[in-house]
Amino acid sequence: MNDQIIAIISEIKDDVNLAATLNEQSNLINDAGLDSLQLINFILRIEDEFGVEIDFESFDLEHLQSVERFVQFITDLAKVG
Repeated sequence: MNDQIIAIISEIKDDVNLAATLNEQSNLINDAGLDSLQLINFILRIEDEFGVEIDFESFDLEHLQSVERFVQFITDLAKVG
């Protein structure tokens, strides 16, 4: 799932080389460089890709501290949903 998340980020950033620089410890804002519009597109794409619905009431910027942490957040959502 980490690789899928990184691939989606690279696609949204329109930078194929970005995938080679990101790993599970990469911060989605600082390392990936997602701006606010790209972040919204990323969240929408994640919802479609993984069949989850992200409730922004329970979403925290802490979930973006690393790809690994975001994957855990999505995995937990999928278990509940």
